[in-house]
Amino acid sequence: MTNNRFFTSGFLCLFLITLVSCSKRIIPSQPYTFQAKDGKPDYANLDFWAAHPWKWDPSDSVPQTLRQFYHKDSLADVFFLYPTSLINFEDERWNAPADDAAINSKTDYSSILYQASAFSEKTRVFAPRYRQANLKSYYSADTLLSKKAFDLAYEDIKAAFVYYLKHYHSGRPIIIAAHSQGTTHAGQLLKDFFEGKDLQKSLVAAYLIGMPVPEAYFTTLKPCLDSTQTGCFVSWRTYKKGYDEPRYVATEKFKSIVTNPILWTNSNEYAPAKLNKGGVLTDFNRVRPGVVDAQVHGNVLWSSKPEFFGNFLLRTKNYHIADINFFYVNIAENVKTRIMFHAKTPGR
Repeated sequence: MTNNRFFTSGFLCLFLITLVSCSKRIIPSQPYTFQAKDGKPDYANLDFWAAHPWKWDPSDSVPQTLRQFYHKDSLADVFFLYPTSLINFEDERWNAPADDAAINSKTDYSSILYQASAFSEKTRVFAPRYRQANLKSYYSADTLLSKKAFDLAYEDIKAAFVYYLKHYHSGRPIIIAAHSQGTTHAGQLLKDFFEGKDLQKSLVAAYLIGMPVPEAYFTTLKPCLDSTQTGCFVSWRTYKKGYDEPRYVATEKFKSIVTNPILWTNSNEYAPAKLNKGGVLTDFNRVRPGVVDAQVHGNVLWSSKPEFFGNFLLRTKNYHIADINFFYVNIAENVKTRIMFHAKTPGR
């Protein structure tokens, strides 16, 4: 991993209370008893994929109210990189073991269920388990240990993608989707395998969510300017409307690419909540149309406070945990739209 990481130590907010953690606990159908013999994930073993089309996993779940019109297909592949599950600063481990049962269960029944599933219609979802860096790696003054932690995590992700290309890709259209730490690594993955390479022709789009992407970060990969453009990327970080920028945003020395996931443009045009087709919050089976509005504001995305019973208890102004959940249906429909337009694009 290079120093082109999307942000530096101290960037990410620590979430003591999150939307997902308040949801009903889902009991895994199978125990997490697999082991990494040499410490490294074995991507020939399906257990080391949090999501994979050859097995049932939480990304295959569909909110109940969306099932009637849901069409499972395999028109494109999604390579999904999940966010940090190891968030205990007191944990001495700098990286989560790939076979840690508690971490894997938490990952599968939070981010894979609530986030990866938004990308699952018309696609095959691949989400490799990786030795993710502890959240403290973003804050630590020990930059050497932090870098080693991120490098190890990316080493696994790179190995997983190489395995995917060799055994599953077969020239299929690809979507790169990621959130938070996943986005940190997805940027490097796009640089290593897509930019200026033949594989860029296979890229439907990259959804780089939850982290800032500076305007100059990529060379040939451009931001998407509308809902149908392909071979491009989108990105946003969500905060409560009117929130004074936190210090780490206010001191950023670059302009970030910020996409409005309701309008799919980078302009500061206001998108009213009535255009939000539905978010998924604590109850996975309940889709909430109009849950928030959205508007690009400088380097971040502003949204209204989400509408749900008991929302007066929600005090945080940083909506990072819901970057995907707030716009769940809009994202799912946009994925289908871009797949369709990618198929129509000459030379792809």
